[in-house]
Amino acid sequence: MAAAAASSSSLPPSPQPPPGAASPAEETRGSGGGGGRAPVPPYVKAAAGSLGGVMEACCLQPIDVVKTRLQLDRSGAYRGIAHCGATVARAEGVRALWKGLTPFATHLTLKYALRLGSNAVLQSAFKDPDTGKVSAHGRLASGFGAGVIEALLIVTPFEVVKIRLQQQKGLSPDLLRYKGPIHCASTIVREEGLRGLWSGALPTVMRNGTNQAAMFSAKNTFDIVLWKKHEGDGKVLLPWQSMISGFLAGTAGPVCTGPFDVVKTRLMAQGRTGDIKYTGMVHAIRTIYTEEGLRALWKGLLPRLMRIPPGQAIMWAVADQVMGLYERTYLQPAHV
Repeated sequence: MAAAAASSSSLPPSPQPPPGAASPAEETRGSGGGGGRAPVPPYVKAAAGSLGGVMEACCLQPIDVVKTRLQLDRSGAYRGIAHCGATVARAEGVRALWKGLTPFATHLTLKYALRLGSNAVLQSAFKDPDTGKVSAHGRLASGFGAGVIEALLIVTPFEVVKIRLQQQKGLSPDLLRYKGPIHCASTIVREEGLRGLWSGALPTVMRNGTNQAAMFSAKNTFDIVLWKKHEGDGKVLLPWQSMISGFLAGTAGPVCTGPFDVVKTRLMAQGRTGDIKYTGMVHAIRTIYTEEGLRALWKGLLPRLMRIPPGQAIMWAVADQVMGLYERTYLQPAHV
């Protein structure tokens, strides 16, 4: 017994981590999947994004209608956001402010599902195999790739239908060219061909790719700076924290991509038959600049800033809670 005690006391002490260093268990928890903690699966992130999209669409559709009307206004009929909204409500009824809600809500549901899901898949491809972390360049590339995918598969055809419906004035079905989303889509395909649903695809790709590269990177940065929340650390933000991070992350994109959004709207609204004013993205930018001035390329910026940052706040408040619920239920307990 004494010999065993002497033998154990002669063993060298276990090495201690230096002051301030994380223990192995803490490193495993904070590695974001590099140690032993599984990340939230892409399908869960896709479901979280779709639920956030439904809530965003219902809350912010009137602002999107006003934005579209302002961008299509070449004669100066509307004197600003409030005047535009009031004019539409007075002349066409309050329901007109929710024109295009069905394609818009469907579009957001599918878009956010594809955005968050594809971004998760792309980020897993850019992860460092040793640490499990994603570099800043990898996060930008993943966001841009997710934006390109959503633009081509979801955003462009739904935006074409939404804009064609929103530019119609009045509520009487007998006076409207397009009776609803399905009739609108079928009419476009019949008159302009299947490519008509992808009018303005190039500026849409540029807008969404740039937007999502900035948004995912900014959201991650604000989560770290404001709340000390690192991706994969098991911490679940409170809804108001997610809303602040999402709102701030959603502000940069509209300012950077304003010209792409204006050109996208003009190309989608004119169609591919009849009076073709713009022949493509570059031609549209030059024409708008020449005829209407530089500021016209940022038309509708204020309603975009009124819609996108609050939309991101709503979406992330819902999505973070859904992903947090999954983490609490199926992964290790979250640390709030």
